[in-house]
Amino acid sequence: MRILTQADVLALWEAGRSLHPLDQGVLAVQAAFPEVRESVADWPLGRRNRALAELRVATFGAGLRGWMACRQCAEQLEFEMDGRALAKGEVPAQGTQIDVYGRSYRLPTSSDLAAVATENDSTAAARRLLSRCCTNGEGMTSNETVWSDEEMEAIGERMAAADPLAEILLSFECPNCAASFVESLDLPAFLWAEMEGRAKRLLLEVHALASAYGWSEREILALPPVRREFYLGQVRA
Repeated sequence: MRILTQADVLALWEAGRSLHPLDQGVLAVQAAFPEVRESVADWPLGRRNRALAELRVATFGAGLRGWMACRQCAEQLEFEMDGRALAKGEVPAQGTQIDVYGRSYRLPTSSDLAAVATENDSTAAARRLLSRCCTNGEGMTSNETVWSDEEMEAIGERMAAADPLAEILLSFECPNCAASFVESLDLPAFLWAEMEGRAKRLLLEVHALASAYGWSEREILALPPVRREFYLGQVRA
């Protein structure tokens, strides 16, 4: 993995700021793993998430901290987890398939999620996703009622078991209303929000130091963080 410099973070944010979160996640992985030759968008989701976790730990540290709104009362609930556990998680091999009820399925990818992202109905989106992943369902279309609820649940469970990092689930208990619920952590969106925050802070620092000392952006970003912080302290004094 290539460790991103501060200049890399700025360039990455600039290149991906108008993209869909799924594409931002793919772009981030490509930036951190330039040696990868195959399409990251076609990786199983768990493999993508592990790569994003590796990038996150290397760029921002191991502690993932954030908040979710309670489903019942909208109270803001904080969460914290160790990104190193995600970065060391097991991922399926490329081409892994599962067999359920006489049909074979490959594991979902970023490309598959992008293809169903505009579907407003969650059940219809799930059926479209299964039709894309089914490898021996010639003649099927996403509009046909091919899978019962029981079948869809069984396929989902098998996919989750085969690719446990594909969906990162967080459990919450609200101290305000006592509601218990589980939420999914959207790792690409989470990481990109941190990238955006870091990029904007860097731009403000460049502006402050360039205005005070006349240095170029390249010169400022090349400064070690401790020295740059010292100069910023003098400017703000």
